[in-house]
Amino acid sequence: MRRANPPSRRKTLQLALALACAAALPVQAQDAWPSKPIRMIVPFPAGSFTDTVARVMADTLGRSLGQPVVVENKVGANGVIGVSEAARAAPDGYTLLLTNSSSITINPQLYRKLSYKTADLAPVTMVLEAPFILTANPEWAQKNNIATVSDLVQYARRNPGAISYGSPGAGNIAHLSYAMLNNRSKISTTHVPYKSTAQAQLATIAGELNSSFDVLTAVPHIQAGKLKALAVTSPQRIAQLPEVPTMEQAGIADFNVAFWIGLLVPAGTPTQIVAKLNSAAQGLLNDAKAKAALGAQGELTMRAPADFAKRIAAEVPAWGAVIQAEGIALD
Repeated sequence: MRRANPPSRRKTLQLALALACAAALPVQAQDAWPSKPIRMIVPFPAGSFTDTVARVMADTLGRSLGQPVVVENKVGANGVIGVSEAARAAPDGYTLLLTNSSSITINPQLYRKLSYKTADLAPVTMVLEAPFILTANPEWAQKNNIATVSDLVQYARRNPGAISYGSPGAGNIAHLSYAMLNNRSKISTTHVPYKSTAQAQLATIAGELNSSFDVLTAVPHIQAGKLKALAVTSPQRIAQLPEVPTMEQAGIADFNVAFWIGLLVPAGTPTQIVAKLNSAAQGLLNDAKAKAALGAQGELTMRAPADFAKRIAAEVPAWGAVIQAEGIALD
């Protein structure tokens, strides 16, 4: 007759079984992800450049993952409010961040007091990359005989502080780009911050501003004569505006500036979830409708998480040098 296991041995076996089951739970949870709707934080207003990209991305991810991806606009402080909320969120794959390069590579170096660091967010994929277009209000430009970047610089030298330019907020990459132009050309202009790129763009069209570094959504307005394009910040001319010179061709050397829109998650999100998100995001490349919608915004540039991380790591010191040279710091 078999002897029963001693009580102490039974307890040991039960404990071992419980520990094994507990160890398996995270893996099972990750395998089951996503099992509920996902929220995508966008730290800029509805209808903004970043929001437009987010809506397309959310639709693509939702169809691929089998769960709704709901865009939440958390607006304010040049993206700081929304990015801070995303950085504090649980790293469980149910909070995503779709934002621009300013909030990741510039803000942490610009603000004296900031509730997040670049390292608080893990890269998933860069989605889109685009140059800026240096634009001017056409009536103002014609009145002051400004047809080129050189004309603008000469006008600014004769009239220190007279040129007003806009951006989506103090410290935004568009703001720093104009600060670079000021520094390289030894001119002084007046910055006017707005809540979004779209608002700054409309202000330039209306004549409230004289000039701005604008995004590719400005192209139809340029073609319609509502904005005047002086130069683009890419190394080569762009297909949408082949007649517009690069900044270097216009006389401003070593002025290659591009911004990106990217998808990130809270640091600590399981690598399996990050990989699954990256794979789902790649669906944009096979979606003709999505590609057409984003093609007007910039160039689709999907990257692996590690490649995206390298891009961020390279940009941080580059923009840090600009911020230091310009002596810009924000509270």
